[in-house]
Amino acid sequence: MPIYMDSHIVPGIEAKHAADAHQKDLGIQNKFGCRNLTYWVDEGRGRVFCLIDAPNKEAVHLMHNHSHGLVPHEIIPVNGKVVEAFLGRIADPEHYFDPSLPGVKIFNDPAFRVILAVTTKDGRLMRNELKKEKVDQLFTLYYNTVREQVQKHEGSEVEMNADAFVISFASVSLAVECAIAIRKSLHVAAEIINLRMGLHAGLPVDQSNSLFGKTVLFAQYACTIASKQSITISAMVSELYKPDFQKGSEIQKDIKRLKASEEKSLEQIVNVLDVNWQNSDFGINGFCQFLAISKSQLYRKCTAITGKSPNAILREYRLLKSLVLLGEKGLNVSQTAFDTGFNSPSYFIKCFQKRFGLLPLSYTKLKM
Repeated sequence: MPIYMDSHIVPGIEAKHAADAHQKDLGIQNKFGCRNLTYWVDEGRGRVFCLIDAPNKEAVHLMHNHSHGLVPHEIIPVNGKVVEAFLGRIADPEHYFDPSLPGVKIFNDPAFRVILAVTTKDGRLMRNELKKEKVDQLFTLYYNTVREQVQKHEGSEVEMNADAFVISFASVSLAVECAIAIRKSLHVAAEIINLRMGLHAGLPVDQSNSLFGKTVLFAQYACTIASKQSITISAMVSELYKPDFQKGSEIQKDIKRLKASEEKSLEQIVNVLDVNWQNSDFGINGFCQFLAISKSQLYRKCTAITGKSPNAILREYRLLKSLVLLGEKGLNVSQTAFDTGFNSPSYFIKCFQKRFGLLPLSYTKLKM
């Protein structure tokens, strides 16, 4: 059966309340063909997340409704291995407070995580500029450094796709310090491979179809907006971390800290791009309609945060997606052009060559 994670918004929830509700679920789960695996409760944020092996979403909803009436606000399908990578477990924690009532487990384990996205310049593009041996050496150093620092800072590698990492941390300070350590350890190599890192924090079910979907997407996009700084930190992470930047000018020069207003605007921009980048009819007018602002407001918002116009942001987003489709997916040039929202292959080829310095077909022939 598939595995689902649901989200309950329960202001004032306490760990003992969540434990009681979980016990009630266990008592009737067989009637609905479900198997309750575990749960996470965040008293401070008033949230509970349940992990359930169930035949479908409807069974999850019905079970909760009949058990205690706390029906979920969202339910998404998940992969058990991905859940474990993000959250560290897919069963009840080994250590928990066992009260006098036998068989009742009470634990307060928030599912809030800090996500670190790490990216570099595309490997194929680097092989077009440098000797293969040099590129291989740089990326070996990069992979080893990231994994070494993630282990040291108690992170969990969720995904390594091509040259990019997605890493989960339970600790805000360890996440930020890991990013700083990666940048410092790579030193000059970081500049050559165009190392960029983005940090954001959030909850596992966040109105998207994948675990930590919007949080990961924001962290990945944050990598693209840094200029001189190689680390971009969301306002939420910055507020939770609150390091003394005055003590380390070397650290401060590598970090771009977003303001709360910038974070909100960037989240809106990323969400619009994620939904519409494949639609060739989507342009500035559509951008304005989605955000309910004028063209001049959109321009000011985009340039203030990213330094790019709305058109440039959309074109760049599509071109970066085209690298994945051409390289990893193996699509041909024409199919890639249409799948990334370009009106014609010829215009796509022109934009690709101007941005990356070679033709799309030449890019596909470069070996990894």
